[in-house]
Amino acid sequence: MPPRSHTTKKPSALPTGGVPATIPSAMRAPVLLFVALASAAAALLTGCYASDSRYYLGTFEQNQDLRELFRLFSKEKDQENRFVLIQQIASALANAGKKDKEIIFLTTHVEKNPSDIYNAYYLLLAAEAYSDMKEAPLAIYYYRQILMNYADLLVRGRSIHFQCLEDLLALESDPEHKIEYYKELISRFGDQIEHPAMNWYFMAKSYEQVGEWDQAVQAYNRYLSYPDTDVPDEPDAARMANERVNLYNTFDTSQIDWTAPDLQALVDGVKNAIQNKNVPLLRKLQAKVNFYEGGWDQTKLFGDPTGEGSSEGNRTLDITSYLASSYPKIEGQLDIADNDREAYLRTTDWNFRPPTWYLYFRRVDFPADPDINGQWEWAGVYFGEKLP
Repeated sequence: MPPRSHTTKKPSALPTGGVPATIPSAMRAPVLLFVALASAAAALLTGCYASDSRYYLGTFEQNQDLRELFRLFSKEKDQENRFVLIQQIASALANAGKKDKEIIFLTTHVEKNPSDIYNAYYLLLAAEAYSDMKEAPLAIYYYRQILMNYADLLVRGRSIHFQCLEDLLALESDPEHKIEYYKELISRFGDQIEHPAMNWYFMAKSYEQVGEWDQAVQAYNRYLSYPDTDVPDEPDAARMANERVNLYNTFDTSQIDWTAPDLQALVDGVKNAIQNKNVPLLRKLQAKVNFYEGGWDQTKLFGDPTGEGSSEGNRTLDITSYLASSYPKIEGQLDIADNDREAYLRTTDWNFRPPTWYLYFRRVDFPADPDINGQWEWAGVYFGEKLP
């Protein structure tokens, strides 16, 4: 983390009158242990050292600036001037590598001055310090305390509650908690979110983790309403979200009957249909949803990868029409991917350019329906030789 600046400003606005965030009481339980530890540490240091600047200063000559800040702080009565001095002291302690002392200084001040209108900001600095120290549970505890117990505060034009929610989403691993944070962030600060599409996408994934499939699909639809939005480290986010929505809609309205528990049995069925030009069987084995037809660079030769657009744009390949005029050769060896979730079958001599097609098989990724999740489907055709 970069050193904190010693240049501080007074708040650009007094605390807002907004209602604190609605965080379920169930969220408080997991952090009770950390509350006890933090309270015990604060009590110990409050009784022994916290009011004594020597605890923070040490005996080194290089602490003269910090010593002067404490001297000014001990004499200052104006709340806004004390706000500036507290920021400077906290920054100096942090930059000196004394984040533990920074936390004690801030939390002790809050405990001793419960009416200070800037206490939410001081606890925010403490939460950030814990986060810097990789103490995520304690950071989460203080962020939650701010949301539950303190009205929002604007500092340099930025909402403290908004920052708490964003930081909680970066630290939290519990999907139920994350859903509540996303809902709070979107409902209260929707017009301030820089990348709303990503919030909807990760909210959908959190809903999936708790098995709330209706809400997950709704969130994916909201994500898909923002075209051309890249999700860091997930280049296939749009394709995956669209496939989830399409499959869920199909699952909700019709029978999914093209999957098979055994890959080799499915491959043998496709081979047999091609070799015998059995069009009905081939159509039966072909996935009816999210069937990919395109190049290895994900260029969609037929239709569009999001499933949206004009009816002409959504045109799909009728493989059976090419089967009637072709005598394709099928390789005997199946190419199974290292992830054990995908496989390719090379075929040649199709009456098409290019004449080489790789039939694409994959496991169904759809936890909403345990009966088909993990089964195999014939999910597409890649045209041309496989990229190295």
